[in-house]
Amino acid sequence: MYPSSSSMAFPYLEAVVGFMILMYIFETYLDIRQHAALKLPTLPKPLVGVISQEKFKKSQAYSLDKSYFHFVHEFVTILMDSAILYFRILPWFWKIAEDFLIYLGLNAENEIFHTLAFLAGVMVWSQITDLPFSLYSTFVVESRHGFNKQTVWLFFRDMIKGIALAIVIGPPIVASIITIVQINILIALTMNKGGPYLAIYLWGFMLVLSLVMMTLYPILIAPLFNKFTPLPEGELRSKIENLASSLKFPLKKLFVVDGSTRSSHSNAYMYGFFKNKRIVLYDTLIQQCKNDEEVVAVIAHELGHWKLNHTMYSFIAVQILTLLQFGGYTLVRNSRDLFQSFGFDTQPVLIGLIIFQHTVIPLQHLVSFGLNLVSRAFEFQADSFAKKLGYAVPLRAGLVKLQEENLSAMNTDPWYSAYHYSHPPLVERLAAIDEADKKTD
Repeated sequence: MYPSSSSMAFPYLEAVVGFMILMYIFETYLDIRQHAALKLPTLPKPLVGVISQEKFKKSQAYSLDKSYFHFVHEFVTILMDSAILYFRILPWFWKIAEDFLIYLGLNAENEIFHTLAFLAGVMVWSQITDLPFSLYSTFVVESRHGFNKQTVWLFFRDMIKGIALAIVIGPPIVASIITIVQINILIALTMNKGGPYLAIYLWGFMLVLSLVMMTLYPILIAPLFNKFTPLPEGELRSKIENLASSLKFPLKKLFVVDGSTRSSHSNAYMYGFFKNKRIVLYDTLIQQCKNDEEVVAVIAHELGHWKLNHTMYSFIAVQILTLLQFGGYTLVRNSRDLFQSFGFDTQPVLIGLIIFQHTVIPLQHLVSFGLNLVSRAFEFQADSFAKKLGYAVPLRAGLVKLQEENLSAMNTDPWYSAYHYSHPPLVERLAAIDEADKKTD
């Protein structure tokens, strides 16, 4: 048992679970508002005559199906998450991991081994509990509305590949984080310095890791799941290359990815550092857009993010938040009361990070809301950038076409979209483009 003094400690776990439930209630209220908006029988006035009635009905059916599924998924999730914390399932998993290591004849006092065994158990549990929802979402909801193109074999093959990658990539990362903390503790004890810099050391490691992953993911990891082929020579390729050249975008490679093997949803993105940029088009994007100009307009929007430094600003913001999170972790990692509140009588590094993430849930929601506000502003700016390049008409048409083909929600509740959306609703984006046109007339 814990010392009697712990009974007077702040009830961290109860506070965390209570806030989780309050946020669930608030977000469910927003979901109900959005569900009501999805049931509206008519298109928003700005979309009347722009979106076909047939596409509107299909969009409405798809959005409502996803909404019903979301209600069930979120309800089960909050029940499981609350139960896992309240009934101290995590410390139970930690004890099971220790017993498992002893059974294998390994050193259970080695924190790295213990943590990896714990994470293995958590991963197995997560895969089992999430699998029914993933299967239903993919093979019922997405299939019912014509989006899913996966076979059951492809679904499980992707899942196995993901698990294998986690097994290969995860242990070195976890071991590095634990080692950094342990070395820092050792330095602090022996030389009476080093402690205050732990957050910087952890952030520096994550910065290097993120840069490495951003480099390796498109080259080594993404091709494990999709086939990337150079965009064939032709008018579309020439237009994209000419646009990139006019903006001095250092385009090195232009790929088409076979997104259609898994889904009918469409997208486009760019990646790469410095003078080695690449653009990737989903084959579904090319198929869905009416003509090359619409595809080029979408690329112009994406290039707007690059030209306006949105990608760099977002990266810097993430780094600042990461540093602040590690800073917060260093302040609470030695709090015995905090660990005991969650059922742990020791203070493992990774467990400390998990507990800290739960204790700052209120701040995470505020940060997420703020980042969404910034993201929506960036989207408007990128649309305006493409418009100034002369792509207002094809961009408008492309946005409408993508909205139709992806069966995105046509009616949105303003509170719901303000809280959840990182991209503005179509009505707002079209209004902004039209407003820009009026100002220039």
